[in-house]
Amino acid sequence: MKAIGPNAALVLIDLQTAVDDPRLGRRNNPAAEENVSRLLAHWRKTRRPIVHIRYVSREPNSPFKGEGLEFKPVAVPLEHELVLTKPGKNAFIGTTLESWLGDKQITQLVILGVSTNNSVEATARMSGELGFDTIVVSDATFAFDRLDYDGRPRTAEEVHAMSLANLEGEYARIHSTSALLSAAGA
Repeated sequence: MKAIGPNAALVLIDLQTAVDDPRLGRRNNPAAEENVSRLLAHWRKTRRPIVHIRYVSREPNSPFKGEGLEFKPVAVPLEHELVLTKPGKNAFIGTTLESWLGDKQITQLVILGVSTNNSVEATARMSGELGFDTIVVSDATFAFDRLDYDGRPRTAEEVHAMSLANLEGEYARIHSTSALLSAAGA
């Protein structure tokens, strides 16, 4: 695995209390928060850049409103860490993420969070298209059970795996928390 640079940005997507809303359904990767914690601790220890992305839904009945906007305890930003609020799924649209990365001369992004097939995938695709060296952390992201286009139920594991397959090689590299920490000098 290619080394993780000292200026690689950790981008935490939508790790808000809304993701625990039962309306979203069953999820995979129950250890994702533990892996988020391990990565966040290492990034903080090594003083690498950290960006927290908060989603505020435009939908009136969305869990991503009110109390659902709070960050999960595992992902509460520190005062000096960048927090960006996005109006949609892609962390580059409607935010200053791209210009902030350019100002800091950051070329490598490590993306984790929720949900793999939605905001994580949208952001990773854009990151890859913009030319960033993009890594998605497979076990620090998760998805929810969904119906496919034909109405067949798909498990969160299937949704997650397909999303990672969509990204691998084309837009991003996919790695586990342990592999990433090893490449980052932990």
